[in-house]
Amino acid sequence: EAQIAEDKGERYLSIKQVCEMLDVDPSSLWRWRKRGYLVPAEIGGKRRYKMSDIRRILNGGLHNENKKSGRSRPNKY
Repeated sequence: EAQIAEDKGERYLSIKQVCEMLDVDPSSLWRWRKRGYLVPAEIGGKRRYKMSDIRRILNGGLHNENKKSGRSRPNKY
């Protein structure tokens, strides 16, 4: 699994790792997946998130609702 991710030049993170990095609950990741905001890849039957997508969020690549409200981070709720 890790070898596949490294071969393509992309690092993939687990749900737990993403929750810790973004300081959110796993339910937030579920909602974001449903909305198409942060969609995981399925690798070996497990959901993994691209590090590049996480960086986009951390660098302010939020959808319009959060930009309008002036939030610097995704809404946890």
